Amino acid sequence: MMRQYELVERVKRYNPNADEALLDKAYVYGMMKHGAQKRASGDPYFSHPLEVAAILTDLRFDDASIAVALLHDTIEDTDATRSEIDALFGEEIGSLVESLTKLKKLDFVSKKTEQAENFRRLLLAVADDVRVLIVKLADRLHNMRTLHFVPEAKRFRISEETMEIYAPLAGRLGMQGMREELEDLAFRYMNPEAYKTIQARLEALSERNRDLASVIEQALTEKLGASAIVAKVKGRMKRPYSIFVKMQRKGVSFEQLSDVYGFRVLVPSLDECYHTLGIVHSTWPMVPGRFKDYVSTPKQNDYRSIHTTVVGPGRQRVELQIRTEEMHRIAEYGIAAHALYKDGDRISGGRNIARLTEASGAYAWLRDTIERLNDPNLNPEEFLENTKLELFHDQVFCFTPKGKIIALPRGATPIDFAYAVHTDVGNTCVGAKVNGRIMPLMTELSNGDEVDIIRSKAQVPPPAWEQIAVTGKARAAIRRATREAVRKQFGGLGRQILARSFDRAGRTFAETALEPVIHRLGHSSIQDIIAAVGRGELTSEAVLKAVYPDYQDERASSNPKAGAGEGWFGVGAGGKMKFRVPGAASAPDAERSIPIRGLAGDLPVIFAPNGGAVPGDRIVGILTPGQGITIYPIQSPDLKEFDDQPDRWLDVRWDIDPNDPVRFPARIALTSLNEPGSLAQIAQVIADNDGNIDNIKMIRKGADFHEILIDLEVWDLKHLTRITNQLRSKPIISSVERVNG
Repeated sequence: MMRQYELVERVKRYNPNADEALLDKAYVYGMMKHGAQKRASGDPYFSHPLEVAAILTDLRFDDASIAVALLHDTIEDTDATRSEIDALFGEEIGSLVESLTKLKKLDFVSKKTEQAENFRRLLLAVADDVRVLIVKLADRLHNMRTLHFVPEAKRFRISEETMEIYAPLAGRLGMQGMREELEDLAFRYMNPEAYKTIQARLEALSERNRDLASVIEQALTEKLGASAIVAKVKGRMKRPYSIFVKMQRKGVSFEQLSDVYGFRVLVPSLDECYHTLGIVHSTWPMVPGRFKDYVSTPKQNDYRSIHTTVVGPGRQRVELQIRTEEMHRIAEYGIAAHALYKDGDRISGGRNIARLTEASGAYAWLRDTIERLNDPNLNPEEFLENTKLELFHDQVFCFTPKGKIIALPRGATPIDFAYAVHTDVGNTCVGAKVNGRIMPLMTELSNGDEVDIIRSKAQVPPPAWEQIAVTGKARAAIRRATREAVRKQFGGLGRQILARSFDRAGRTFAETALEPVIHRLGHSSIQDIIAAVGRGELTSEAVLKAVYPDYQDERASSNPKAGAGEGWFGVGAGGKMKFRVPGAASAPDAERSIPIRGLAGDLPVIFAPNGGAVPGDRIVGILTPGQGITIYPIQSPDLKEFDDQPDRWLDVRWDIDPNDPVRFPARIALTSLNEPGSLAQIAQVIADNDGNIDNIKMIRKGADFHEILIDLEVWDLKHLTRITNQLRSKPIISSVERVNG
């Protein structure tokens, strides 16, 4: 176990002005509190926080973070308290330790909803100070290094959690070394056979090519030195998990991989990066399609480097990463590099760290992700799914027509591009030009594509876009816009229902009258109450009685089936239909009825599932919870199902705009002769009369006759009657009847 002075020395190697007193006090306090506690390995428990602190010294973290690492388990596992830590170490350290204590209680690999909610809490915990996440990652790394001491039954679960959550987060924060080690450790337990096989192949390859790396290193160093470039060249084999992913992605065997070795070339300046690239490409042939310039277009996590692959010495494929020392430091330490240094001067204190990380692309991604958590309508499971998508995807770089670079996950579409530019651009997107050509919105974008979004203020993003988009930002925005549109529709319907209900009761409806009864009705706002009425989750009678407790519905005393003032329709004795005919109602009643235009109107409207309804029919509305109004013709036998639910019946009337005609659904049943061409003749009659067949079903096929069910779209009742009359006139047709339920 590392001793106290050894830890202090590790910190002083990169920070000569380290607060030795703070580190000593945290070391002694942590050791004292954990006392005789043991880990699963049998080691003293304090060895764990000590190793977490050591990991942070490798990342060159500040004194406060090292102290937090030493203390991070004290509140959870000992009798230490937040107030005691505040008194000894200050509120900054106390707050960080408490945040980590709450995170320790998370169990990501649990039921899906709990896992999602816990992930939400993890990211919210780092909103104030990113060091919470850094210490949590270091904690997980040491736990993975000692996972072989954990019971076998738990290893896969913990490894899966690491692969799905922690490793991608480390990568997104630019901490590539930590990400790779976490992935390899998790891979070892998730797929032990594959890990052992690849590891054995790597060891055999290393033995065969024992001197290859040094030969290539020397050749590159000498070639660059001849051009006065002082470069550090270091070769290494790729890690097992990286190789496994490449084999899976490309569908190749280990022997078919040609770039198992990778070399980093570190040069003093940015200009020498490109000079080095020119020398390498002019000396050895470049492998086509393997050049990537992340210097001119950095990744979102601030990674900068030039990647290329050449056929180098000995005809070996050599993968090179060319970067400066500064780029290398950011590639290794990621967000920590931004957090701790500015122009070579060390910055202390959480506020300064938070300020500096705002300049980091990695921090910007984290901040944007956290901002999406503030949406109260966001489903935790949806958030987890979308965030995982962003964590795992590689990137492509596309351009706006003005040359702005937009970084997107691989597989992104113009929809994702539009939302990456701005939410309003995404919400109003109706099309896209990719490299000057109009392309479908589901087109997968490639590196270097120029995307021009075509917009319309009348556009509302359709819900189906959510299945096309791959970025969490786009999916969340589409879902939010869809919910807002639905809420607006149901709100409009609820407002009309309440206005008519209050009017029939002789009262005037005003939204302000709902304020005193918001909580009594079980909602958090007036708009929620109105939308609940529109969705059928709350009756207008309940709202009316909440606002006017002394109100009595006079019709309820004379007719026990009368409802909440929306008008009553029902089936009387002997099966005869009793109804108010909307078109024949008195002027006040007609004004109270809800106007119906069609599916594309402002209200959530659907038509009777077994036959529909068309203008010219006498209609009634049934409030269907969660869907809106279902429109039935009054002759529909399906209405019997609602005879004992008067609160659901609504007064409705047709409100057709002659300048904007709309088709409506109807169903007909035919009996026709079974002979060649009979179906074609039926279709021809419908087409000649400007009808549209939506669905057709052969319900019975006999030797002589067919029975056919056809769903049509027609303009109105006259249009439907004309079609049915012409069908009856055909010799092949025995009968035609309209179906209503």
